[in-house]
Amino acid sequence: MHDLAPITALGGTEPRIDTVAGVTLTEKPGLALASIAARHGKEAACRKHLKALLGSVPEPGKAKLRDPEAGFWMGPDFWMIGAPFDSHEDLAAQLVKRFGTSASVTEQTDAWAAFDLQGDGMEAVMELCCNLDIRQMQTGDAQRTSIHHLGCYVIRRDPTDWVRILGPRSSAGSLHHALHTAMKAAL
Repeated sequence: MHDLAPITALGGTEPRIDTVAGVTLTEKPGLALASIAARHGKEAACRKHLKALLGSVPEPGKAKLRDPEAGFWMGPDFWMIGAPFDSHEDLAAQLVKRFGTSASVTEQTDAWAAFDLQGDGMEAVMELCCNLDIRQMQTGDAQRTSIHHLGCYVIRRDPTDWVRILGPRSSAGSLHHALHTAMKAAL
């Protein structure tokens, strides 16, 4: 029998939390993720299932923030769905049952690392990290950008001080370092 213990993307047993001048960077390991790609000729059926799941279909540059599931647009007829891992450990399997043959569903949980950046001054930090006009982003906006040469998604969760950043799990340490260094430089 194996004695395996889960670790976070940064290699810890507990999520890493860093605070600089009132801005907090929190590792979010409790997120289940799966991508949904509409199959050719079944786009309408896929959108119907997505609307039933989220309440509406996220359009380009947008996220639908809903509890417990949330989703954002990644490309034409392509979305990412997220939910709490504790209640959706088998999120991809749940989505396969829901979407049937209308979409291809791919497990994404271990491909991405998630970080929440919160606090007054968060926008100054993001301005050092990427080329998004973070001050113009509204709640529910979701954009792909490059942070520290890594393809990331930034989702505006709150209009004043909260974004979620998804980056490649294999580069979680580099992404965390870039964000934490920008916090120290900007604040």
